[in-house]
Amino acid sequence: MKKKNITRSVLSLLLVALLGLSVTGCGKAQAPTLTDESTNAEASASARPSDTPAEEIPAANAPASDSSSAVQPSSALPVKALHPKQVDENPYMAKSDANIHHDGYNTDSTDEILPIGIYPEINVSYETTNANASPAIYFDSYGHAVVPLLGGIAIRDLNAEETQTLGYFSPKQHDGGEYIIQSSYTFLDSENRIVCPTSNNHVLMLRTTDEDGNVLPEFEKVLDIDIKAASEAALGRTLEQNLLSVVFDYEGNLWFATGGFRIYPERKQQGVIGYIDHAAIDTILNGGQADLSKAVYVHELTPGEGAENGIAASREGAVILTNQNCYLLRAENGVEIVWCTPYESIGAKVSGENDKTTGGGLAWGGGCSPSLTPNLVMFTDNQDPVNLLALDMKTGTIVAECPVLDDLPDGYQVAVENSAIVYDDGEGTVSTIVCNWFGAGNAGLADPDNDSSIQSYANIYDTNWLTKGNIMIAPGVERIDTVKTKNGYEMKSIWCRNDLSDTSILKLSTATGYIYGYVQDPSSGMWQYIILDFETGETVFTMDVSNKYGYNNMAIGMYTGNSGNALYCPTGYLELLRLQDRFAYLPEMPYRKIDLDQASRHVLSQEQFTAAGGTGSVAGWLNTVSIRNVHPNTTVAIRMNNLSGNVSDLTLYASKADGTLTPVASELWKITSEDGQEITELTAGTLYEVHITVADNGDLDLNEVEKEIRLSVVLGK
Repeated sequence: MKKKNITRSVLSLLLVALLGLSVTGCGKAQAPTLTDESTNAEASASARPSDTPAEEIPAANAPASDSSSAVQPSSALPVKALHPKQVDENPYMAKSDANIHHDGYNTDSTDEILPIGIYPEINVSYETTNANASPAIYFDSYGHAVVPLLGGIAIRDLNAEETQTLGYFSPKQHDGGEYIIQSSYTFLDSENRIVCPTSNNHVLMLRTTDEDGNVLPEFEKVLDIDIKAASEAALGRTLEQNLLSVVFDYEGNLWFATGGFRIYPERKQQGVIGYIDHAAIDTILNGGQADLSKAVYVHELTPGEGAENGIAASREGAVILTNQNCYLLRAENGVEIVWCTPYESIGAKVSGENDKTTGGGLAWGGGCSPSLTPNLVMFTDNQDPVNLLALDMKTGTIVAECPVLDDLPDGYQVAVENSAIVYDDGEGTVSTIVCNWFGAGNAGLADPDNDSSIQSYANIYDTNWLTKGNIMIAPGVERIDTVKTKNGYEMKSIWCRNDLSDTSILKLSTATGYIYGYVQDPSSGMWQYIILDFETGETVFTMDVSNKYGYNNMAIGMYTGNSGNALYCPTGYLELLRLQDRFAYLPEMPYRKIDLDQASRHVLSQEQFTAAGGTGSVAGWLNTVSIRNVHPNTTVAIRMNNLSGNVSDLTLYASKADGTLTPVASELWKITSEDGQEITELTAGTLYEVHITVADNGDLDLNEVEKEIRLSVVLGK
């Protein structure tokens, strides 16, 4: 199929909290040479240009090349910061990247900083309990990582050399149940409680921390509702679909949908969509008894209709995509269908005789979870070719559509199963990055007795893809922009990459302006982190991990945390990878390496900067570093490449214990080049070093322990 040249129109964190803690036209792009500083067993990595000649790349069965430990000049990526994402804060969800799609809009974008190639490293946490590295990671407001654990859910230290469990809930051990927690559509509420659907059709709420944020060794179950039983009582008939996903709307009602990853209309399974009233949830959480017969409201779906993805929510209501329709729903003493928009699908896609794949897609309908902006609902259908649809949030009218990934080489199909990145720049343009996933799905999902709501690797994924890697999935990544015009909306393709095969749920960082993925190089078999330029689609960074098939990311996704210096990626082996920048070091003690897990970066808004006592404009990120075993006076160097202008115009501010900012005396800090030369003029994109001398227990030290310092600084202009 040849692409039709058609366009169809139809923060903020508080400062105190911060202290607490391709190219256009489908080609291959150039990348800067980057230097790796560490080796971590088979996950040791070396950053290399993406234009390395094929003859210089090790064969698929060859061992990964050793990385150099020598410190060389870094080719860090220039910061290309975008406007923060346009997401209205949900008062009933945690103020963090609180689910696997980051937020209630399912944007798969974050305002957190991610690595930009400043002396990059890949570090590893080894799994000793689960069969695989921790998947489906998201983070509470304290920065704790919430992950699946042996059929239950846990808070774990993902930065420890061996992954450590801090607290957990096990259905079998703590509840006497044989069910499992369905982690994919679990989320954190505003009190950092875990809200999770289970395989036996219950929804649980688990208290995980005490009032001070300390993790409870055993989570406390504070709510347990049998959704299926309550729905059947309200409906007056048996449900043949299982509970799939849940979300809070902006009024605290808990919406749910039944279904699975693939629902066949012809099988006529009965399903529902509905909600539990907020007042009833409050009653239960306060220790009372709620009459569920008066608190659970359902809408009966046509037999054979069911949800295949997660639910999104905005101020307008809850958005649910089934295998046949997209709904906007509100709670009005019952399920109010504000609008229902049907869409087309050719049905479940599987590999054909001449395909280069053996698996298929997941969904019968649109495999992409609905993603929102304040004004639009975005999702893909499942036609041939697949179309990206933009619906008016208030009316459900399709205001724009465009075919995507419709120029693939022969022998490949398209199924957009991973949630798309949807980024609203706040100035009239919504960018959607869609990724082909076809081939990773298990052909066994077509079996008449298959329950596609069971979230297990064996049930969901194609065996050949698991063992042979991304050569068994179809390629294709494309950016489509939906632009507001005087007459409505227009869609246009910005760039397309038909040389990339990705199942990692790409992530966008608005703080850096880059898209992050995890792919396999088809020529070498090497699994690698990859960074794409948001504007052009060019590959600007790659970092090798391993050519062993087990380093497949299991189609789970990647996760950002809240340190501003980690991009987590699970693997099929027992290793959880994290890509990090070595942006801080000790120039007086070059043999020492700062613990990267104790070095963080955060975007400080102008409002936060001014409120904390800064003068002028904020001119960089808030950098925080903790170091043990220091001398009475220790110099810390922080690498930055987002600076410009004259050094004399800059003031370095340090954070005080109360969250306010104080200027650092000029004799205590300086800006140098990487080779140590003092600088007067700064050029954006060039890597500089800010050297700060800190006295142990002095004015700049936030750590009262002797021989330990904690420094938090930001530049102002």
